[in-house]
Amino acid sequence: MVEMFAAENGLKGDPRLQAISNAIRVVPHFPKQGIMFQDITTLLLDHKAFKNTVDIFVDRYKDMNISVVAGVEARGFMFGPTIALAIGAKFVPLRKPKKLPGEVIAEAYELEYGSDCLEMHVGAVEAGERAIVIDDLVATGGTLSAAISLLERVGAEVVECACVIGLREVKGQRRLNGKPLYILVEPREIDSC
Repeated sequence: MVEMFAAENGLKGDPRLQAISNAIRVVPHFPKQGIMFQDITTLLLDHKAFKNTVDIFVDRYKDMNISVVAGVEARGFMFGPTIALAIGAKFVPLRKPKKLPGEVIAEAYELEYGSDCLEMHVGAVEAGERAIVIDDLVATGGTLSAAISLLERVGAEVVECACVIGLREVKGQRRLNGKPLYILVEPREIDSC
């Protein structure tokens, strides 16, 4: 996996990145003790920071011939459709089990605290399509790895994964099988509110 932070990839000193980081609320000990939850709902409430987030992704992907933006449930749904519309791609939701009507394919994956599964409609993505995977945060890479597997099983070319927030060194980096990972900001440790 090639991990790329926006600040080290053409956006060094870009004030939008600090504004995005500042707009993300940190909720200590949620959902359990010791977790510093990165709450993007406050980013969505800040029109300018939300627009900047989408604009940075759109600028990155608009000339890469991407035909599929796959969003991971649920927070990938908040960024994916807007990015897809702006770059002329379709949005494909990757959902938790039993949320999609019709025929689906599924991919199970391991989490730090158990296991989960992502599903995608059969026929939503065709062989040869170029795809990106979008989510709000990457920590272990397990969810992104499942998303990559789903897309590759139907013959799509996964060009890159993109997350708003990511750790400097993603645990379990080998899970992404060499796919590039583009990250806007690092997690914040404390909430300034």
